[in-house]
Order: sequence, then structure tokens, then C-alpha cells
Amino acid sequence: MKTTLLSFLIIFSTMNFTEKDVKSPLHYLVKHPKIENGQTPLLILLHGVGSNEKDLFSFAGQLPENFMVISARAPFEVATDSYAWYEVDFSTGKPVINKEKAEKSRILILQFIDHLKEKYKFDSKQVYLCGFSQGAIMSYSVGLTSPDKIKGIAVLSGRLLEEVKPLIKPVAQLKQLNVFISHGTNDNVLGIHYAKESNSYLKELGVNSTYREYPEGHTISNAMIADLIKWLSGK
Repeated sequence: MKTTLLSFLIIFSTMNFTEKDVKSPLHYLVKHPKIENGQTPLLILLHGVGSNEKDLFSFAGQLPENFMVISARAPFEVATDSYAWYEVDFSTGKPVINKEKAEKSRILILQFIDHLKEKYKFDSKQVYLCGFSQGAIMSYSVGLTSPDKIKGIAVLSGRLLEEVKPLIKPVAQLKQLNVFISHGTNDNVLGIHYAKESNSYLKELGVNSTYREYPEGHTISNAMIADLIKWLSGK
């Protein structure tokens, strides 16, 4: 499901964000901050199924300028210029995932973060993930299982996989993790109940979460982006 971003697509005609990095576990685009040093926070964008790294990168220019922004491409190709973090089947009315590929992607993202540490200057204690739909699901999966590597996650129209819950770190290790949850009340792909259930679960774990609902479907709206920016700006 590709993100609908028609209301705020931005064309960066004077800027080149593509960098050759043959050693990277994942293909990606990067937007460098004005000042890049050991205090620079890093935000990694993870797209939804059927999309690619260019999708969420379309609003990278609106994000706080102090962040290095990197948009990653999922590893599994489903069609031309179309990728996924894992296969998912909705034929039963509920999403059924390919657990092996979901786990492979979780590990790849962690390896990707380690690779970025070697290539760029940023604060390894200020790494954030932001994903839409399947990318949001992967953000949960990575952040809750490796809170030592992730400072915060922004979940845009996603859900927390039941398959990941046994891998979640103990409560004491999750205290420093921050989560931003945004979801449309009219989402007919991943219903609003997923967001509510995930938020309640995080509260039980003692995770600091910010929860927002919007009168939207399975999409990213201007209001969602505005609240995401506010959340990031407070970090």
C-alpha cells in the first residue's frame, strides 16, 4: 500500500540525495543536516509495502533541520520499483505475515544502523525510526527489541506484531524509549484498534508514548506530519 502524499509532495530540484554505498545492507537516500557532527540526531524513514525509499523522503525537507534524514528501501522486490519488508496476506480479513522475512528485515535494519555509524557522523544515542504502515510495523519491531540502539520511534498507521512480543526487551530497558503513534480513525487497511491496542500495551510496559488520532484513512495527512515535526522538535 503506497502512502498518499498528494497534498504535500515536495520536489528538491536543486539537491542531490543519492549516494553510492555498495557496502550498505539496504539501498537508501540521505538528506544531510546543516551541521553534521557527533551531536547530530539521525532519523531513518521506512516506507510501506509496495513503495520505495523515495516515498517518505518526499517530506524530508519539512523535518527539523538538525536531523540527518535517511530513507531506506525494503529488501524484497514485489514489482518494478516496488518493495516490501515482508510478505503479507489479507485474504482472511486479518493480516497474515511471512514471519521469516519479517525477522530478516528486522535484523537487516539493525545491521543497516551499524553500517551508518561507520559511514556518517551522528549521535548513536539519538537514532529515531519513522515508518508508515509496514514500515511503522518494522519500527515497532526494531525499537522494542533493540532499545539500546533506538531513542524513539514514530509509528504512522501501523501495528505491533504479536510475533515480535516475545522478543521485546525487559521493561527496565524500555524506559528511555519514546514512541509517537498516529493513526486514521477511518483506516480500512489497518484499523484504528491496532493503534489503540499498541498504545495500551506500551503503557503497560511503561514506555513513554504520544498518541494521536485523525479523521483519515490509511494515509499520511498534513496534520500527521505537523504533529510528527512537533514531536521530533521536542527531542
